[in-house]
Amino acid sequence: MPPAKEEQDIAVQVAVNFNGPDVDLPNLKKLVKAVCSRFKLSKATVSIAIVGDGEIRRVNKQFLSRKSTTDCLSFNLSDDQARTSGGRGSQTQKKDVSDRKERRLGSSRSPKLFELVVNGEMAVKEANLRGHSNEAELALYVTHGLLHNLGFDDSTREQAKKMHDTEDEILQQLGYGLVYNKGK
Repeated sequence: MPPAKEEQDIAVQVAVNFNGPDVDLPNLKKLVKAVCSRFKLSKATVSIAIVGDGEIRRVNKQFLSRKSTTDCLSFNLSDDQARTSGGRGSQTQKKDVSDRKERRLGSSRSPKLFELVVNGEMAVKEANLRGHSNEAELALYVTHGLLHNLGFDDSTREQAKKMHDTEDEILQQLGYGLVYNKGK
């Protein structure tokens, strides 16, 4: 008899703290669960704060000593990650795992705890500039943050290409279309 399929237990919490268009929370939660499922992550809590430029700049300075705004900050607060990445609140460790089999990325049995801070204000601006929906741009940022939490890195050109291609593949499968590489 084959082993029972492990049920996915993914809790998604979203707080919207910026003045902008409404955020489609059910679709955002569906996106998070789809990314977790793709990488065989069965137990996780993902908290997402959608904020404006000022707040993400403050968080970026506080945790990463960077004085600039950004699209997304990702924090892996999982117990197993906290030991290997230099402490709670650190960005995910810098290594390229995109060549590994996807099934291994979420293979740890211990529950994951991911926090994303996403720039909703930047998403609106970039969506207008790039000619797609605010929702698609926001989905790109959330996917990007989750992939960092799952071990993807974008510090080299080759790693960034793999990461962005994976983002677009996921977003296309969920009906957002080509987002990162649109027009390239």
